[in-house]
Amino acid sequence: MVSAVLRGLVLAALVFLTACTQSKFTTYNGPRVTKVEVFKADRVMRLYHGDSVLKTYEIDLGFGAVGDKHFEGDGRTPEGRYLIDRRNPNSSFYLSLGISYPNARDIAFARAQGRDPGGDIFIHGQPNVFKPGRGPDWTAGCIAVKNSEMRDIYAMVRNGTVIDIFP
Repeated sequence: MVSAVLRGLVLAALVFLTACTQSKFTTYNGPRVTKVEVFKADRVMRLYHGDSVLKTYEIDLGFGAVGDKHFEGDGRTPEGRYLIDRRNPNSSFYLSLGISYPNARDIAFARAQGRDPGGDIFIHGQPNVFKPGRGPDWTAGCIAVKNSEMRDIYAMVRNGTVIDIFP
């Protein structure tokens, strides 16, 4: 019994150490990603080179997933055309790519309602700190993927890439 427990602990330690030593940065030498498309209703994100789909990912969205983002705290993922405008290698969600929300239209709409449009919308991985009880569409308005997928996306997608987010 003790040896089985000890073997289990050693195995768990090896898995943990392997995960900790694996670099979260990878290189990509394939075709340039020219566009990202997100289909909220289908919970799918596609990376394109021209008209060719390079990769497809299943995604989670904000907790208020249905509808366009209008205000800070509404839990919705924005809809429309934006750009990937920043990178965060030290994200609280593994790695992240910033989306240029809010744009001038988003700001004007929110201000007309006397509200703040919010911001800090990203494509990102999973939280660095485990959060129990999380279900689908758990973000505050971001687009989430698995960490292994985020490594590839982070390497493939450059700042300035167009991202179209559809209902």
